[in-house]
Amino acid sequence: MPDVTKTPDVTKTDVLIVGAGPVGLFAVFELGLLDLKCHLVDILDRPGGQCAELYPEKPIYDIPGWPLITAQGLVGRLMEQIEPFQPQFTFNRMISALEKREDGSFRATTDEGEVFEAKAVVIAAGGGSFQPKRPPIPGIEAYEGKSVFYAVRRMEDFRGEDLLIVGGGDSALDWTLNLQPVARSVALVHRRAEFRASPDSVNKMFGLHEEEKLRFQIGQVTALAGESGVLRSATVKGPHGEVDIPCTRLLPFFGLTMKLGPIAQWGLNLHENLIPVDTEKFQSSEPGIFAIGDINTYPGKLKLILSGFHEAALMAQAAKHYISPAERIVFQYTTSSTSLQKKLGVA
Repeated sequence: MPDVTKTPDVTKTDVLIVGAGPVGLFAVFELGLLDLKCHLVDILDRPGGQCAELYPEKPIYDIPGWPLITAQGLVGRLMEQIEPFQPQFTFNRMISALEKREDGSFRATTDEGEVFEAKAVVIAAGGGSFQPKRPPIPGIEAYEGKSVFYAVRRMEDFRGEDLLIVGGGDSALDWTLNLQPVARSVALVHRRAEFRASPDSVNKMFGLHEEEKLRFQIGQVTALAGESGVLRSATVKGPHGEVDIPCTRLLPFFGLTMKLGPIAQWGLNLHENLIPVDTEKFQSSEPGIFAIGDINTYPGKLKLILSGFHEAALMAQAAKHYISPAERIVFQYTTSSTSLQKKLGVA
């Protein structure tokens, strides 16, 4: 039986998964089918990774079998799917140190001093730790968390508000369209009339602008007005001078800054802050340490959740062989294998 024991000093598990986003969660499923128990560590306070943290209510259209599913909905389904394998989670922690032991296993330490011992390690940390870029608006810090937000976690939080969205990428356009029916008013500000977003989204936005259902303003936000962190208006400098736009909420989408963090110190070969892997095992330069999802790189890599799911399936087979090299692994289908169905609780 897999060894998952906990002492006051050390948590032992078969596989330590760094990152609890969708790809890390699905890895639990694939590893569980092979009788490997998992413990996931994530810097966030809940499962779902950046997907659930930055856009939980944003629709996703390219998950097989789901013409449309929200990011949080996907995370919920994944949590339901891996429930039979009883994974363990440690949140609000970062793996600050990782070392390989003489027997080929690994010892990991968090930034709070917790120690994990695992037979294999899977890095599913997305692109590392992402932080939203703060726009260069004087005094914006006083409004953050009260009137200025860098992510939409609940659309209902913006119901009935006068919303000002700033940016020209997909996030800015998507939330302009999704929040327009919810907010009392929506204004979108971008420094030019050209966007880096989906043409369909851009066309829909301009259509709503022509129907006077939202406002599009060319320019840049240069100042905020309000008291005690509560916004009243924003000053926008455009090609024809300055204009004040009334708003009670500001959503700036200026992109994200990626910080690889301690992973850079783990002795792995890196390429432009990503972990090169092979496409058979998705193993890093260090045997026993695997990388799946957006954190890895290889020829033809596509940064899609779908790709990460595929990588997790192949990685699990390789991890099983690394942990139990003498054990013969018989590939089975969940649709026809009674033993697998028993593990899933459906037999």
